[in-house]
Amino acid sequence: MEIVAAEEPHPDGSPVRVLVAVREGLLRASLRFLLERQDAITVVADAGTGAAAVAAASSAQPDVVVMDAALPAPGGVEATRRIVAGRKPRATGVVLLVDSSGDDVLFAALRAGAAGLLLRDAEPGALVEAVRVVAAGETLLAPPLATRLVEDFVSRPGRLQASPEQLDELTSREREVIALVESGLSNEEIAERLVVTRATVKTHVSRALCKLHARDRAQLVVLAYECGLVSPGPRWSRHADASLAFSARIPRLRAA
Repeated sequence: MEIVAAEEPHPDGSPVRVLVAVREGLLRASLRFLLERQDAITVVADAGTGAAAVAAASSAQPDVVVMDAALPAPGGVEATRRIVAGRKPRATGVVLLVDSSGDDVLFAALRAGAAGLLLRDAEPGALVEAVRVVAAGETLLAPPLATRLVEDFVSRPGRLQASPEQLDELTSREREVIALVESGLSNEEIAERLVVTRATVKTHVSRALCKLHARDRAQLVVLAYECGLVSPGPRWSRHADASLAFSARIPRLRAA
């Protein structure tokens, strides 16, 4: 079965609708100001608690929620779970802002259905890019967080394995794309490097996911490490501190 990439969220050119849910009032206002200054993005609501975020998501119907993991009553992770569970698949993507500590929060966020994870101290441009990527139905992790997740997956007993037959099914171009994904490039950056369209890159990634029976982009990279398709090394991404580690049109890290 081939996975078909989803269309852009608003083919008619209407702006991406964003809900900003952040605990601190000053930071919340700053993020709202930042996003409202961007082309094709509009902030439709904001919230300072988890309960308010869930209610605002229900009433405002945003495309993306920028969610603080440290929100009170309930926390950002639980609020994410409620928002994602209450909407149609891919209707609302949540970008969760986390601090640099606590692997438990990262895994809980992914299980809750967060479409993206960013560090709270990420550069403003990284947040804007994250909103656009998640609005397009893609999934992202900041490089430091992606590294920790991959290391945890690889360290677990009984981890994923790919058979030689599955590896043989990969084309040379699919292997090349997997290596560039591991290097931290977004789909657009991969397309520029390979001189192909973004849709072509998405097709290669989707086929690689199917051939290796990987649930999502994180599993794809883990399999690539384990099978020797890629090895640890320097990242290619132009955004060394706050770029996207993984981006794919997949349904919120659930089975494709």
